[in-house]
Amino acid sequence: MASPRALTKDEVIDMIRRGESLDGADLRGTDLSGIDLAGRSLRNAKLGEAVLVRANLKGTDLSGASLWHADLKYADLTGANLEDADLDFSNLEGVTLKGARIRKATFPLKRVRMSDVLTSVQTGRRLVVQQADDDEEDPI
Repeated sequence: MASPRALTKDEVIDMIRRGESLDGADLRGTDLSGIDLAGRSLRNAKLGEAVLVRANLKGTDLSGASLWHADLKYADLTGANLEDADLDFSNLEGVTLKGARIRKATFPLKRVRMSDVLTSVQTGRRLVVQQADDDEEDPI
């Protein structure tokens, strides 16, 4: 039996055109840069290590989704539902979260201050990622 594989960007675009559900979709490691998923539901989707640079995720339901180590640089998450989503180790540089629902979401708190997350939710100000101490190279 073949193991399931992650969907490709073209397959995701085809699913959107056909109006198919993306809930629970396996998108691990998929390059979805610049994709427009505004208002779509990706509940419990597997987006670990996915590339979502400059993706339009306005109003997207990502509740329960795994975005572990995903690259969300400059993605727009305005009004998104991130409740119970796992964003640990994600690149959130330049992300905006205005009006997003973040209850029980896991953020990379070594790199992003929770106060900055809350400010982004309230004002839409883009997040600035801090370099974590363990990101520095060892001087050998």
